[in-house]
Amino acid sequence: MISYSIYIVDDEETIREGIAMALEPDYLVEGFASAETAIAAMGKNPPDLMLLDIGLPGMTGLEALAKVKELHPDVLVIMITAYEDIETVVSAMKLGAYDYVVKPIHMDGLEVTITNALKTIRLRKEVRLLQEKYLRENLPCFIGESNVIQDVMDFIGKVAKSPDTPILILGGTGTGKELIANAVHYRSPHFEGPLITVNCGAIPHDLIESELFGYEKGAFSGASASGKKGLVEEAENGTLFLDEVGDLGMAAQAKLLRFLEDGEFYRLGGTKKLRVQTRIVSATNKDLEMMIQQGDFRRDLYYRLAVIKVEVPSLDKRPDDILPIARHFLAAFSQKHGKSLSGLSPEAEGALNELHWEGNVRELRNVIERAVLVGKGPEITLTDLGIEAPRGGQTAHSLRRDGFCPLPATGIDLPSVQESLERHYIEEALKMAGGNESKAAKLLNINHHTFRYRKKKLQIA
Repeated sequence: MISYSIYIVDDEETIREGIAMALEPDYLVEGFASAETAIAAMGKNPPDLMLLDIGLPGMTGLEALAKVKELHPDVLVIMITAYEDIETVVSAMKLGAYDYVVKPIHMDGLEVTITNALKTIRLRKEVRLLQEKYLRENLPCFIGESNVIQDVMDFIGKVAKSPDTPILILGGTGTGKELIANAVHYRSPHFEGPLITVNCGAIPHDLIESELFGYEKGAFSGASASGKKGLVEEAENGTLFLDEVGDLGMAAQAKLLRFLEDGEFYRLGGTKKLRVQTRIVSATNKDLEMMIQQGDFRRDLYYRLAVIKVEVPSLDKRPDDILPIARHFLAAFSQKHGKSLSGLSPEAEGALNELHWEGNVRELRNVIERAVLVGKGPEITLTDLGIEAPRGGQTAHSLRRDGFCPLPATGIDLPSVQESLERHYIEEALKMAGGNESKAAKLLNINHHTFRYRKKKLQIA
């Protein structure tokens, strides 16, 4: 349930107490005799709404209103005035007051004004709750308490609020660049708009332009008779995430640059100029500056994409987060595969901390999922992880890099392992192909009918 807090700022005690008594059953209410004390209290716990008397001693109501709006622009302020002085009321509205009431205060009218004001706040709080829920449930990559990842997430929280500014995410394979893009979208004012993801490296160069910007009927051989919207249009009033943007060809780079400069573009084969508002978030694990020097990436496009740069740290640079992330994946995969595993053995935890995670969080995720599938419990052991025990007093551990865990002495449930791997790669192929089943089937080297059969059998949406 959403709750609301209200400050009452009036130097007359009877007015403060009378309003508080009427509002306290429904709201969290605090009273203040001066603007100075109210503003000081806001530093720790700003209210949702403030009832502010214009005729205060010391700092006046108008001066306080300006200060409140400077420090806490989201706080709604309803002014209280002893008489309806039009000039003063107009000044208050220009400074950002939501509304005003005239003394003597009639509670019925005041409660209606407060209810109307809180409708705006309720929507804002509901969106924030949805954002927090999504981020909690969908960003396991950023579980942890290391300073380096907290700094990244704090930075994202700030830059996401500007919905039109392009953001370039840099980081190694498996660090969670797509999750950063999700965090940007779900913390932006365009939270309710679409988030469209395209893997630039998974689309042939001769098709990427039509995929991004669409095409008109007859634009090329095999084009749909009705034409097609591009992903830029699909992401209108939302976010378009260009993963592996370094794989874009030069022709697509030129057209993307034009769109970033003025928000306008043409569909392939079209003559009508189109305009949409879409935030571009891009990511790459390549060195774009080196590509610029080699003539493989446009310098002017780089500067447009990298208005804001976010560098995602590798897992080796946030070692304090390895075990929290591992435990998260352990709980998630235990539930997914119907296993009852109590945790990681001390030896397993020590080995995970000592490993060099070349594949970052993605590699850790895969190691834990395989361990859950083969583990007999009650804990995940070194053998389950596919990590060799130390020999000859050496403390180094080595994880098999061939993609497989060694077969434990207790055996494994092979059908479950096969189903898990099949599900994983079908989901990955669909993701890389943007949901296109034919393209996904080609990525797995199977025909479309076989792909659809296996997808349906595994109940993959």
